[in-house]
Amino acid sequence: MIDLHCHLLPGIDDGSANLNTSLLLATEAVENGVTHALLTPHHMNGMYINHRADVIRMTADFQNQLIQHNINLTVFPGQEVRINGDLLTALDQNDILFADEGGKYLMLEFPDDDVPTYTNDMIYQLQQRGIIPVIVHPERNTRIMRHPDLIYDLLQKGCLSQITASSYVGTFGDKVERFSQELIEAGQGYILASDAHNLPGRKYEMKEAFDKLRKEFGNNLAGEFESNAKAIINGDVVEPHQLRIIRQKRKKFWGLF
Repeated sequence: MIDLHCHLLPGIDDGSANLNTSLLLATEAVENGVTHALLTPHHMNGMYINHRADVIRMTADFQNQLIQHNINLTVFPGQEVRINGDLLTALDQNDILFADEGGKYLMLEFPDDDVPTYTNDMIYQLQQRGIIPVIVHPERNTRIMRHPDLIYDLLQKGCLSQITASSYVGTFGDKVERFSQELIEAGQGYILASDAHNLPGRKYEMKEAFDKLRKEFGNNLAGEFESNAKAIINGDVVEPHQLRIIRQKRKKFWGLF
């Protein structure tokens, strides 16, 4: 099992606060069946800057710690990149890490409550460079929850999406859980990832999520999600889904509807 989104590097964002917590999270990852993890500290999100060279160095240091503590987890350097007006410049300056070594898949984050007006243009510019954005945790974006056509349109344009395991099993509440299920049912989910941050609040729930996915949608889809994660980290092709529209639920006013 491959985890393409987690915050295990110690002390550099709102994830793990120290090495001990990072090692506990790594142990939890292995217990969940994870063998490989892309380490994705926040980058350019208005609060955290984690430059490419620093993440590469810290990931190598952390891998050494995992080996010393006999934790059988292989880690790779990555970033959770916030969409922003300086993203193309950062790409030109070689300060962006991708999910794969070939620079094909970019783990792209939106603000928690918005999809910026320039998003379509930015996605176009990225795709012109041969980059496929993987939209992380759309199920927790409050604007996308209100307007699910926003993520549908981005997926139609060729983006991929990552659903957070904890969202799918209900850790973030019933609304997020239901929307995660709706996205998956509509073909609008491509991978599950942990987005693990710290203990005990944001822990690994990958095994529970995949068990639920198999129960609700079958072994084939669960296997596809695992294969997609492997394809992304290897820079291989991910086959697009046939997408279905999630209908917006109309609010009732005065009992008229």
